[in-house]
Amino acid sequence: MVTEAVVLEALNRVKDRDLNKSLVETGGVREVKVKDGNVSVKIALAKTGTAEQMEVQQEVVNVIKGEGANSVGLRFEELTEEELVKLGGVNEPSFQGPALLAPNSKTTFIAVTSGKGGVGKSTVSVNLATSLARLGKKVGIIDADIYGFSVPDMMGIEERPKVIADRIYPVERFGVKVISMGFFVEDNAPVIWRGPMLGKMLNQFFTEVEWGDLDYLVLDLPPGTGDVALDLHTMLPHSKEILVTTPHATAAFVAARAGTMAIKTHHEILGVVENMAYFQSRVSGEKEYVFGTGGGERLTEELKTELLGQIPLGQPEINKDDFAPSIYASEHPIGEIYEGIAKRIIEKTH
Repeated sequence: MVTEAVVLEALNRVKDRDLNKSLVETGGVREVKVKDGNVSVKIALAKTGTAEQMEVQQEVVNVIKGEGANSVGLRFEELTEEELVKLGGVNEPSFQGPALLAPNSKTTFIAVTSGKGGVGKSTVSVNLATSLARLGKKVGIIDADIYGFSVPDMMGIEERPKVIADRIYPVERFGVKVISMGFFVEDNAPVIWRGPMLGKMLNQFFTEVEWGDLDYLVLDLPPGTGDVALDLHTMLPHSKEILVTTPHATAAFVAARAGTMAIKTHHEILGVVENMAYFQSRVSGEKEYVFGTGGGERLTEELKTELLGQIPLGQPEINKDDFAPSIYASEHPIGEIYEGIAKRIIEKTH
């Protein structure tokens, strides 16, 4: 039977990689709750948002499940400066490149998520990233929808990242630095990977890519609350979230689950974007609410956040010389809506 004492004994076998001491020895076990075989643990590490944290996370889950736990819920925070001094300080690794995941990083992470597929989350991600860049911000985007990567195609990217001295240099388009799983898969082959492999690949996107100084890194997450979303919530303890839904009640209901997960993992929800909100006739200017109304409002009420914008059904003007099938020009009516959303995000994150 799993008890608090059993969990503590198991955690005594797991070391904080940066201090080379057990989690119990560092005083890093902040909270242990056990109910009906389900264990919830809060752990403080010398550093969070690192590859070493991912290793600790995997080990903690394995040792506690090895004691018979049904499930393991994890939250991380950092040890205080005073605690680190008492423990002898941290051996600083010689990290080459930008410390994107460091606690003092100036980059704002914006995770774009939804409860279900087909709501246009990737379209929102690429247009938000492009709009932020047009407003003078240094922007990157990670296509973290591992199974349904689409960002390179949406942005009209045909080249591949360069690898120089074991560092990956992202492709830049419309002022946005882009990394996608699609760059590393041949001939649109399906990706058949397990959770830990996905986590490792995502970690490489943060640690081995030469992003330079970024104001914003937009993350196009897979729909739902699966392994990838959980890994990213753990890797990025301070990310902000934007939830994408359609006006349909079911889409909003399912998106609420993703929002609830963000709240439970202490992430700030910036707001909701309602996509496919209506169709507006070019001839009469009349709006038709093809997918109903109210989904965005219901979601904002449930999650106590704001509606950042309502995007109508539409399509960008296609320029054959500068092909990007999903990017709206700044002067396009929908491009103007995205710019308004980007401006509101800048207000809320500064």
